[in-house]
Amino acid sequence: MAIDYGSKRVGLAVTDPLQMIAGPLDTIHSKDVITYLKKYLEREEVVLFVLGKPLQMDGSDSQSARLVENFLSLLHKNFPAVPVERVDERFTSKMAQRTLLDAGKKKKDRQDKSLLDKVSATLILQSYLDSRMYQ
Repeated sequence: MAIDYGSKRVGLAVTDPLQMIAGPLDTIHSKDVITYLKKYLEREEVVLFVLGKPLQMDGSDSQSARLVENFLSLLHKNFPAVPVERVDERFTSKMAQRTLLDAGKKKKDRQDKSLLDKVSATLILQSYLDSRMYQ
């Protein structure tokens, strides 16, 4: 499961059973994410969290890095048995916008932040899955 954590919204994505293709799951308010994940893990198996790592162009931490690090601590505290991998999330928002444009989505749909967050999480997860194929 990939998590694109933001101060207001959290985009979530999951993969198929063969762990080859990522797909959007949901977008939820950041204050509800731990409760949502607890309920989700009661129904579904999650073997790994892939958490976006917000970086600047030069590779240093972005402004939201501290927020994401605090969330990472909450993940470890609430789900100690589920490992977490970090993935560079630079450009995922721009790529998500481009993906929606290429998919023929109307301007109103492309401006839907919750849709962008789900697509961004999907791109983070697909990036992780693709990187495993070449290791």
